Amino acid sequence: MASSSSSGLTFKLHPLVIVNISDHYTRVKSQLNLPPSLTSTSSAATSNNNNNNSNGGENNQQPPPRVYGCVIGVQRGRTVEIFNSFELIYDPSTRSLDRSFLEKKQELYKKVFPHFYVLGWYSTGSDAQESDMHFHKALMDINESPLYVLLNPAINPAQKDLPVTIYESVAAQLSGIHSAIKMLNSRIRVLHQYLVGMQKGDTPCESSLLRQVSSLLRRLPAIESEKFQDDFLMEYNDTLLITYLAMFTNCSSTMNELVDKFNTTYDRHSRRGGRTAFI
Repeated sequence: MASSSSSGLTFKLHPLVIVNISDHYTRVKSQLNLPPSLTSTSSAATSNNNNNNSNGGENNQQPPPRVYGCVIGVQRGRTVEIFNSFELIYDPSTRSLDRSFLEKKQELYKKVFPHFYVLGWYSTGSDAQESDMHFHKALMDINESPLYVLLNPAINPAQKDLPVTIYESVAAQLSGIHSAIKMLNSRIRVLHQYLVGMQKGDTPCESSLLRQVSSLLRRLPAIESEKFQDDFLMEYNDTLLITYLAMFTNCSSTMNELVDKFNTTYDRHSRRGGRTAFI
């Protein structure tokens, strides 16, 4: 599974991560269900609460559990690849995260996968909740811009895509934009220093480079002008017309070949009966 985001990052999610999250959720959900032996012992307590449950039995159903864990992988340039995940011990009611368990898991995975590091965390649910920010902030000391992988365990037969959503921090988007601007600024500085050296005579003058710089500078304001838009639309329409004419020409040529073949075949059969050709 691969997807891109508005920040320019491309995410690749391996199937093992989805399997791990699904298995984690299934185990926790099955552990919360009471066995039949305990149901009979609690029948007396249940009968005392019949009056309270008669008006809203459905409201007393427990909401589906939520599970938490970390996702690990690598980032190569603008591509983030999530390879694996591991579970975490987190109590949403007290907002407490077992740090020692997290550190042990990190050390274990570092020994097995030395090139992987914590990219973010995962959870289950239909949508991101406001309480998720507490867990998100708890991992920012490990990764300043952690990802959030959300798996929706609800079954929807009409849905064709995987019920997985990847959220990235605003800090990640800002850092990506900052890196791009920083790179552009550094290249402009190098070009400016080179041109200043040319002007002072410290650097030999290259006419080809000056022409390229002049062409680049002239292109920037032209893109936003009204004349550029008119010329661009005119060229675009002319290109479309040429494409359509070429397509019509090919269709006409194909039709002519088909008619010639039909006439040749029809002429052979019509000689016996004295019939004329189709065209």
